Amino acid sequence: MALFITCFNDTLFPRTGQAVVRVLERLGHQVEFPFEQTCCGQMHANSGYQLEAVPLVRRFVRVFASYEAIVCPSGSCAAMVAEQYPRLAELAGDPALTAEVDTLRGRVHEFASFLTGVLGAEDVGAYFPNRVTYHPTCHSLRSLRLDEAPLRLLGAVRGIDLVELPAARECCGFGGTFAVKNPDVSTAMLADKVEHVLGTRAEVCAALDNSCLMHIGGALSRLRSGVRTMHLAEILASS
Repeated sequence: MALFITCFNDTLFPRTGQAVVRVLERLGHQVEFPFEQTCCGQMHANSGYQLEAVPLVRRFVRVFASYEAIVCPSGSCAAMVAEQYPRLAELAGDPALTAEVDTLRGRVHEFASFLTGVLGAEDVGAYFPNRVTYHPTCHSLRSLRLDEAPLRLLGAVRGIDLVELPAARECCGFGGTFAVKNPDVSTAMLADKVEHVLGTRAEVCAALDNSCLMHIGGALSRLRSGVRTMHLAEILASS
């Protein structure tokens, strides 16, 4: 199998990718990291640069074509491949690319979904004696329909005190360029999310997307709340 780290994690949160590898190797699997991988094109496509994203689709298909499974610690990037790649291939007017995308996209898995849905694993041997709450990010919840898998994985962690996040299904306000283009609305949404996180008295807020965790974690840091944010993979890699 291959690790698709995503450009966001590779640049800002490399420990998440390392955690994914530790968990998968603990479960007895060998993980390869194709060095030619780059951005999946989500930033381009979501900003209106549809055709400019097509070369990145072609590159992704070429780099990962030989792998039976591609594991990605990002709900938004996994959703990009599953939902937008077929449309971009069709927009490019390239039947061959469309066929390649159709063949590949079913082998791209978000990390939590891969553990529970493909490997059938819930207890991955993790130990994390902290009070944790979980924020279901929009892409993982609405695009990938990952309602229970992350919570089952967290619930199987030894020593954890898992507490429910009120209004968990509400967006944190990040949304990529949404936070830049609509800062007032984004900040108001973030304030509600942080209020709910603090209300749980959790030590850690976990999620499947570091982009959302960066947004939430920035506010928690500015408030000097003492609450950390962690990707699910990092908690599962703890022992």
